[in-house]
Amino acid sequence: MTLLQRFGLTPDEIDRRSLEMVEDAIPPTPHLTARERYVLGRIVRAEGEPQIVGAVRFSDGAVERGMAAIRTGATIVTDVRMVEVGTSKALLRRTGNPITTMIDAPSIAERAKREGITRSAAAIRELTPQIDGAVVAVGNAPTALLALLDCVDEGTATPALIIGMPVGFVACAESKDELVKRSVPHITILGNRGGSSAAAATLNALLSLTMEDAI
Repeated sequence: MTLLQRFGLTPDEIDRRSLEMVEDAIPPTPHLTARERYVLGRIVRAEGEPQIVGAVRFSDGAVERGMAAIRTGATIVTDVRMVEVGTSKALLRRTGNPITTMIDAPSIAERAKREGITRSAAAIRELTPQIDGAVVAVGNAPTALLALLDCVDEGTATPALIIGMPVGFVACAESKDELVKRSVPHITILGNRGGSSAAAATLNALLSLTMEDAI
């Protein structure tokens, strides 16, 4: 018997069993709405770490604000290609939301060098005109989240929702601490944890919830 025959399951069975295991692993969350717990479950599944539950934060009404933006065709802006690739194309086709990132555009590398900032921060600055009313998912670079918050503070951009989940050590926890101080709707993971998988899982959860509401 091969390893695949021994441990492998059909895609549907993998999905069903993994969701059951995640639900069993998450402690009671009476402070969360059903929709927030749904998003939380998708984050835990993506990270493979039930202990992350205590670090996830939702601002009041963040899930509903994200769903409302998706329902009206809002643009989804991501800091890196990994978040874009991890977002379900099947769901995006059904909701009709465009998704964009500029991290690898030649003009961004030039702007980053000219301004002495990271490419992630430069990409956010370049995309500022598209951020009003957008769902912005940061899953990699703390500097992207900091640049986005600067835009919010300056009044040059008003996103519908910020999914603030950069990962790492330098300025990572600080960027999220700054996010939760602001009134902009947000979903985040405090501390150093996060990543593209968590940000994409959050987007996919919001897209799924929106489609379920549409049925």
